[in-house]
Amino acid sequence: MKKTIFIVFAIFLGLNAYSQVGRNMNDRLPRAQREPTEKDIARRDRMIKERKDKFIANFLTTLEADDFQKEIIKQHLNSFYDAKVEIFKTKFEHAIDREAAIKKLEDTHFVELTELISKGDMAKIKEMITGGFDEKEVEKEKKKKKKKKKRKRKKDKG
Repeated sequence: MKKTIFIVFAIFLGLNAYSQVGRNMNDRLPRAQREPTEKDIARRDRMIKERKDKFIANFLTTLEADDFQKEIIKQHLNSFYDAKVEIFKTKFEHAIDREAAIKKLEDTHFVELTELISKGDMAKIKEMITGGFDEKEVEKEKKKKKKKKKRKRKKDKG
């Protein structure tokens, strides 16, 4: 009799503790407090544009082209990413159709540039649009150059 009462008491206590933990787990799920306002959407769009410009600027530093060619490449990259976003916003029946549209965009968008720029730069562009560009590496190189210039200035002063 004592064992049965003890087991029933343990089960009751266990279920009570489990229900309290379960209630707390539901509170930990992230919830959207409100719909984003126009101001929030505009701020997000501005941040995305700034990030895209920074990414493209970092990529352009790796190219061996002159300033005129870099400006043309920058314009093509901006139009490429805008077109790619439009493809992602467009509803397709199948994911294969979307992938085909992106592949076609990647293959045809930079055809005009092949006459203007070197093959090495074109290969870098192809690598970048397929996702092979490592921006962190460029940032590290910039920091190293900055440090070298700083050390050189200190050495020249001292």
